[in-house]
Amino acid sequence: MKLLTKEIEKKLPKLYSQEHEENPVIIVKFFCPWNQWTWFAYEGEKQENDDWLFFGMVHGDDHEIGYFLLSELKSVSGPFGLKIERDKYFDNHRLNEFR
Repeated sequence: MKLLTKEIEKKLPKLYSQEHEENPVIIVKFFCPWNQWTWFAYEGEKQENDDWLFFGMVHGDDHEIGYFLLSELKSVSGPFGLKIERDKYFDNHRLNEFR
């Protein structure tokens, strides 16, 4: 599965564009199918090295807001060859729905 499509790239607001928004729109959700980790991206920009830097909320051992890279998500591998996936049915929710 492709983690980042051209359609999602077009929808993602640039980094810092929602920093004053109390309840930003989450554009894409990534998840780990073998544990509880989930990444909710509401901003993102392509970097000079063609990687993508996202800003959003991460649910793991705790809930945190911060930056994460597409390359980091792609590098994670789990049991039986499982990889991080994108929720292809996720459609623009607000941050307060997941706090």
